[in-house]
Amino acid sequence: MKLGVCYYPEQWPEAWWADDARQMVDVGIEYVRIAEFAWSRIEPNPGQFEWAWLDRAIDILHAAGLKVVMCTPTATPPKWLVDADPSMLAVDANGDTRGFGSRRHYCFSSKTYRAQSARITSEVGKRYGKHPGVVAWQTDNEYGCHLTVLSYSQAARAEFRVWLAKRYGIVAALNAAWGTVFWSQEYRSFDEVDAPVGTVTEANPAHRLDYRRFASDEVVAFNRIQTDLLRQHSPGRDVVHNYMGFFTEFDHHDVAQDLDVATWDSYPLGFTQDFFLTADEKRRYARTGHPDIPSFHHDLYRGMCQGANKGRWWVMEQQPGPVNWAQWNPAPLDGMVRLWTWQAFAHGAEVVSYFRWRQAPFAQEQMHAGLNRPDRSLDQGGMEAKQVFAEVQKLGLNSKPNLPLAPMESARAAIIFDYPSIWMAQIQPQGADFNAIEIAFRAYSAMRCLGLDVDIVSSKADVSAYQLVLLPAHMREDAVLAQRLQASGAQVVFGPRSGAKGQALAFPDTLPPGAFGTLAGVQVQRVASLPPGLTDAVQWADGGAFEVTRWREDLALTGATSVATFADGKPAVTRHGAVWYSAGWPNEGGWLQLLTQAAQAAGLAPQAVPADVRISRKGDLAFVQNFSSSTVNFSPSTHALCLLGARELAPQGLAIWKLTASK
Repeated sequence: MKLGVCYYPEQWPEAWWADDARQMVDVGIEYVRIAEFAWSRIEPNPGQFEWAWLDRAIDILHAAGLKVVMCTPTATPPKWLVDADPSMLAVDANGDTRGFGSRRHYCFSSKTYRAQSARITSEVGKRYGKHPGVVAWQTDNEYGCHLTVLSYSQAARAEFRVWLAKRYGIVAALNAAWGTVFWSQEYRSFDEVDAPVGTVTEANPAHRLDYRRFASDEVVAFNRIQTDLLRQHSPGRDVVHNYMGFFTEFDHHDVAQDLDVATWDSYPLGFTQDFFLTADEKRRYARTGHPDIPSFHHDLYRGMCQGANKGRWWVMEQQPGPVNWAQWNPAPLDGMVRLWTWQAFAHGAEVVSYFRWRQAPFAQEQMHAGLNRPDRSLDQGGMEAKQVFAEVQKLGLNSKPNLPLAPMESARAAIIFDYPSIWMAQIQPQGADFNAIEIAFRAYSAMRCLGLDVDIVSSKADVSAYQLVLLPAHMREDAVLAQRLQASGAQVVFGPRSGAKGQALAFPDTLPPGAFGTLAGVQVQRVASLPPGLTDAVQWADGGAFEVTRWREDLALTGATSVATFADGKPAVTRHGAVWYSAGWPNEGGWLQLLTQAAQAAGLAPQAVPADVRISRKGDLAFVQNFSSSTVNFSPSTHALCLLGARELAPQGLAIWKLTASK
């Protein structure tokens, strides 16, 4: 449970650096991320390196006892490099070059930029790879931010053709997979295939899906160049990357195979304002953030790294105050920065690092708060970070023998999150509001409202230890996964459109849910997207009701039993042994009812918690967090000792309980 901060010494007078370092230590900061945007200061002219200022900055931080997370500066190539090689720039879907003047102005497919990326990574790695103050490396910064994964440059087109040739071998196989006989789209060679952009109407969906796969693989390859070099020049240091929230333009699991630690950038208020929440939710959570947005991503990124690094993750950027980039940018309520920090620790974060040390008085992010104001005075976020540090020290969670910090254990419930399935739904939503990320989030949120801890894992993960497995948005049929689910013995819940598409976005031969059909005991015979305002009522066989919105399917039962029906008598929820299938998009009540039954069947103990209260367990500790505007009375167990806070929990309050205490 360590604290960190993002710091930009190049943006401040050098006379301030030592005092900044001293104040960081006073606040409780241990890790400092630097230099992800400093290329123009490191190399102001081609081949002319100015290391002295960065040497001094790292030495000052190290002398103060701080641990440096060094970054490769490739997210912001300098102007001289762009001018020397304009072909490195990405091209958008309109054919416009995405130029210099902000950041992330490069194409992942550019061979010349990959060479430049390798060059600067090697130089920085050689310079600081063995410095005692450098304990970790971050590759680049926020891959794909500002929608920069998909590029339609000449370089991308050329590499896409190479990628297709490796995937299909012969062009006839591509034509068969894509169904190019439709609309006379057949290709004679891979060299005829362009990017799926600029077409008169919708491009071939299989073409679009493969372009998404290709673009994701380009991110993986770009990142791997850096991780390989950093391990060569800086052995023994962790290599990380900072992912973003609700961002699915590349497969994060694939990138994580080359990382020691997955990190992500947590901005709960910005995500609440900018994403799919309802207008009422955006008002309700305007100053706290939706309680499940941070935890959804905490659990997602905890599931990224495997092997020896399984479960390792950090928050690299934690919102400390108002941000500058959302549609609206309210200030968090007092206490929220503290609560977000503890929420991350409760989900297993090794480090929570705040963005940034001091608010910048200039340039694009000048309206983005930091732990300190531009005048160097401590802001509210800084005060709350200091409070968290004091609480961690007081509790001794990192050191006391009688309160050892247990590792984050696997939950007994899991959600499978599959990036190709998300791409499929984005390419063919069929309904304007069918958002696969949202339905995954809604299922997750229902689990958290039932007091259950959840792992979010890839479709390749071992599911044998779970008692309940949810697939709320798994559109891609997967016979291997179906076998593993059946062998697990877990209760399995499928959301609508599960197994609806094959690898090339065509219908399965057996109709949806394809490879999951035998497991679920159903066959989908017709689908319908429901426009806003149109709902279908559902009645449970044993009483109770809910509504379906956005999506509905007509099912034929091939072994399953209907446990809930639509008003017209057709199956709405089915059960086939341990497998449940929802034939529509349940509302909040529907998810709670369905998952309560499935959890009970799994031998779990769903526990209704007060509205906007969340509970997380880490070893024998339970963290109770109150995101509501009301005081609540709640304890996780009658056999628990309160270590921090109290049963009566104030708004934005936190209580930590030791669960093994006797009555």
